[in-house]
Amino acid sequence: MKDLTDKINVFRDERSWRQYHNPKDLALSLSLEASELLENFQWISAEEGAEKNRENIKDELADVFIYGLMMADDLDIDMNEAIIEKLKKNAVKYPPEN
Repeated sequence: MKDLTDKINVFRDERSWRQYHNPKDLALSLSLEASELLENFQWISAEEGAEKNRENIKDELADVFIYGLMMADDLDIDMNEAIIEKLKKNAVKYPPEN
């Protein structure tokens, strides 16, 4: 993930966008992009949305991840570690039903 984050940061820095990418604004942007992702399913079934809007879903999902990775980098959060820790917490909170 570090290599991907570095590519994102190079893209951002080449455009002098760093000044706009504080944690609050990144969180706002992440939320807006998640809403744009959700629009692909508005008023239609999940299956229809996924089929009809696949390319746009891919783009919006990428935007969500880009903002998330930038925010994690700015806050010095290791996302690999964060995801593993969260999965452990979820395993305790939501044990499998046998």
